[in-house]
Amino acid sequence: MKTLHFNTNINCGGCIKAVTPTLNGEKGITSWQVDTANPNKVLTVTGDVTEEQVLALVEDAGFKATKA
Repeated sequence: MKTLHFNTNINCGGCIKAVTPTLNGEKGITSWQVDTANPNKVLTVTGDVTEEQVLALVEDAGFKATKA
């Protein structure tokens, strides 16, 4: 299991609510959270997923992410 970090444009509670079904639906993700207080809106993902998988999931949910 690994922990990955991404800079995102997920910047509020409504955005988190919008991305939740997509990230929760990925079996390889054990846990995730977004630090909306951080200027880079850092998404931290723990689990057995690749960076590419997480980037694709965030994009599918309508947001942008880059490797932190």
